[in-house]
Amino acid sequence: MPSFAQVGATLSPELISVVAAVLAALCVGGIVVSLLYARTGRRSESGRRLAAVAGWDEPASRASGADEGARKRSIEATLRNLEEQQKAKKGVKPSLAIRMRQAGLNWSKRTYLVVCLVAGVISWLIALVIFGVSPLPALGFGLAGGLLLPHFYVTKKRADRFKAFTAEFPNAVDVIVRGVKAGLPLLDCLRIIAAEAKEPVRSEIRVILDDQTLGVPMDQAVQRLPERIPVAEANFFAIVISLQSRSGGNLSEALGNLSKVLRERKKMASRIRAMSSEAKASAGIIGSLPVVVTCLLYLSAPGYISLLFTTLVGKLVLAACAVWMGFGILMMRKMINFDF
Repeated sequence: MPSFAQVGATLSPELISVVAAVLAALCVGGIVVSLLYARTGRRSESGRRLAAVAGWDEPASRASGADEGARKRSIEATLRNLEEQQKAKKGVKPSLAIRMRQAGLNWSKRTYLVVCLVAGVISWLIALVIFGVSPLPALGFGLAGGLLLPHFYVTKKRADRFKAFTAEFPNAVDVIVRGVKAGLPLLDCLRIIAAEAKEPVRSEIRVILDDQTLGVPMDQAVQRLPERIPVAEANFFAIVISLQSRSGGNLSEALGNLSKVLRERKKMASRIRAMSSEAKASAGIIGSLPVVVTCLLYLSAPGYISLLFTTLVGKLVLAACAVWMGFGILMMRKMINFDF
């Protein structure tokens, strides 16, 4: 194996000078880099700020994504709980005290029983004196009147109160939206409604304020509103307030969307009434036609039509006709009433 001196002797002097120059340059470069490494390895001020911002943005984005996911899970849990509560209460029929409270009547059970007794006595006297019915059938009329007339009265008052609440409630929601956008808290907006709104919205909002004064949280106080007024509008309002109180969010935007939904529902109800008015008129004419024809025949030929009232076969025919007419009226009513 040739030695290092022999290899060096075989190289030309020009090549040796080039190799020496390259080695010298590398040595000088290494010395310069080692002396200036502290400055060359240190980041500039702008670079360090950019690195810091980049380092902060990533945790911030992760934190915002985590907060958004937690908020969505909270909203889903709240909606699930509200849906379960509604399903649990859906099959439960309201008691007599609750129905009278929903109708806006300050009656007690004793007052209701007294009204039933008075209605039964008046029905018995009408059947006995005016229509000339014998005492035993008149007692049946009195019993039916005492049981049904107060029940129908409470049902009618309850339905009318629900309609009045549905018609006035969108205006109340608009008041809350404008107040929240102006910077007022929700409680002050409710006080404005309780002072200036129409009945029954005013009294129901007063109940919410009374519950709030007694220490009940706002979301729980509002959740009692659908129990007193079981309509979709009150249920929507309770859901929005519950979600906002538990999950946060823009209350004015949420209530603004709710106001739009309520007004669209009101427009839809008016459109349905307009479209079904012809069917209702036809049903009323068809339902009243047999009674009108019977009365006209009785006035023109009483001997011809009196067989229906004096013979057993005629009474059975009248009873069967009344039953079938009742079925037909109920069927037509079901066809022209729309639930939305």
